[in-house]
Amino acid sequence: MTDERKKALNLLKTSKGQIEGIIRMLEDDRYCVDISKQILAVQGLLKKSNLNILDAHIKSCVKEAILEGHGDEKIDEIINVLDKYIK
Repeated sequence: MTDERKKALNLLKTSKGQIEGIIRMLEDDRYCVDISKQILAVQGLLKKSNLNILDAHIKSCVKEAILEGHGDEKIDEIINVLDKYIK
């Protein structure tokens, strides 16, 4: 497992813990703005995790495909993901 994938895994585990905390906050009828802030924090962790995964993919799969002369498909995949990311 690459360093970027390890980072992504740790971020996802942290997100999981925060989501469990958000569920408890909802069950405990906590203040809506506090819940919203925690949701935004999890979204940030998920975005960062996704970027780590994409970084690892670009540095391995995409790089290899380009060196082998068929990188256009991999580049199109990345563009498609980035298009969804910015929407």
